[in-house]
This record gives sequence, C-alpha cells and structure tokens, in this order.
Amino acid sequence: MSKQLDRREFLKTSLAGSAVGALALSLEEQALLAQVSQPAVPAPSGSAGDMPMGRLGKLKVTRLIVGGNLTSGFAHSRDLIYVSGLLRQYFTDAKVFETWELCEQCGINTAILRVDDHVIGLITRYWNERGGKLQWIAQAKMTSDDVSDIKRAVDNGAAAVYIHGGVCDSFIDEGKVGLLAKAVELIKKQGVLAGIAGHKVEVPITCEKAGVDPDFYMKTLHSLTYWSANRKPENDNVWCLTPDQTIEFMRTVKKPWIAYKVMAAGAIHPRDGFKYAFENGADLVCAGMFDFQVREDAIIARNILGGNLSRRRPWCA
Repeated sequence: MSKQLDRREFLKTSLAGSAVGALALSLEEQALLAQVSQPAVPAPSGSAGDMPMGRLGKLKVTRLIVGGNLTSGFAHSRDLIYVSGLLRQYFTDAKVFETWELCEQCGINTAILRVDDHVIGLITRYWNERGGKLQWIAQAKMTSDDVSDIKRAVDNGAAAVYIHGGVCDSFIDEGKVGLLAKAVELIKKQGVLAGIAGHKVEVPITCEKAGVDPDFYMKTLHSLTYWSANRKPENDNVWCLTPDQTIEFMRTVKKPWIAYKVMAAGAIHPRDGFKYAFENGADLVCAGMFDFQVREDAIIARNILGGNLSRRRPWCA
C-alpha cells in the first residue's frame, strides 16, 4: 500500500486534482480543502492519523469501521431486486482493494467482513500482495451443530470473531442462549476477542441476564425518522425497531458497543446516523462504504468525534 498521507496533502492531491474537480466535492470536502492553507488542527487524543481510536481488549480500533456487505456484493435494497447483482459487478477484486486502501489512507484501521472463500481470498491477498494492514473482525455464522466458521476465521487471521446478528436473534427467540455462551467461550479459547451481535434488543438483554461474557456487543442503532421506517421490518427496511429501548439498556452495559445499520441502508445521511449513534452511546460505528464515500464519511466521523458530543453513556472502548 502507498505511504499514508497527511490529511490535507491527501485531499489536495486526490480530491482537488481529480477529474471531477472541486465542484463535485461534498460540502464537507470543500470546507476542508478551503482550510488546507491554514495551520493544522491537532488530531484528537488517541487518534491514528486523523481518526479517533477506541479499544476492544488489546486491539486499537478506529471508531469508524468499514463494513463488508457492499464489498461482498450484498445490499439491503428494499424492493430494488437488481442492487446486489450491480454490487457484484462493481466490486471487482481491484475495486475492493482500492476501497480498503482508501480506508487506510483516511485513518480507518479495521474492517468487519464475512467468513467465506471469497472474503478470505481477498483479505489474504490484500495483506500479502498489497501490504494492507486492516484488522479483520470476522462475522461468523453457526448452527447448533456447526461452529466451523469460528476456527476458520481465526486460522485465516481474524483479530476478533462475533456471531452473526440474525443467528443470535434466532437463538434468543428459541431460548438457546446457552449456545451463544458456548460460542463465546470457544472464540476466546482460540485466543481472539469474542462478540455477540443482534438486531433485537432482547439479544444483549438476555445475554447479560444469563451471564454470557462477550468482549463486545454489536447492536443495530438508527433513528426512525426516515420516510420508510413505518413499513414492516420484513420489507428489508427497519433494523432497529426499538432504538429508545436499545439506548436505555446499553447505557447499563459496560462492554464495548459497535453500532451497525446506523444509516438504515442508505436512508439516513452519515452526518445524522453517525452523530445519533455516538451521542446515544455507541463506542464504535460500522459503516458500509463505496470507495467514493470513504473520504467524506471519514471527515464526517472525525468532525463529529472531535466536536461536543452530548453523551450520557461513558466510553467503554
């Protein structure tokens, strides 16, 4: 990977000098470019480059994490049936590598990715052939009889493993919290951090009550202010049905919390989604990003985290 660039120099060379020109830049990018000649503002304490950092155990993790749905060719697209196919055409191997390199250049040091042949091949090549340094938090699926994703992720370099949110939702609905406890123990025995994810607030509630001891939680969080939020959740539209209850319960949890689906699959602007998540207690945010969104999202996240956040939950990571 190319040498990490100073934020302002990077923007001057890769944004202002791009073919589209400054007129096509976002308001955030235009404002930042206007400050290029001004004295540099010190990065917030604990930052890498210009992205504030948190901790998951011994891992230093940027508070903005890049998600893996888009680069795996999968999108929550409501009733647009062509979107996932379009993503698979867009995200060639070269485009995936370009996107990850942009993330690193913008200070993002961690990706949340699936456990499958395609992803393992990509991340291995990215590390070995491109010199990439992204940390991999693996999303593992499991059944009552098959936990092979866990060892496979660890064997291929994952720094942490969590159990897929849909799996955890189902296990909690079926009264199988004990299986999640065993999965967490198994992950920890592999020598990496263990996480539990969920779309339903009942997942962390039940796990905490049962004494399950993950190193971190992943829990969806977004407001219900977007136009289609009043539709049925099975219409691929709503991922946090109870944001107020989630916020209140997670305030009592002292473990790190990675919020995901914070933009409700593109229905909420990152300016609003990131702020809502961080102000309401999330320690880190996972966001799926196209290559052309990475710079703007990084700038937005940094500005929000460097501003005056109105948090009631203490930072737990």
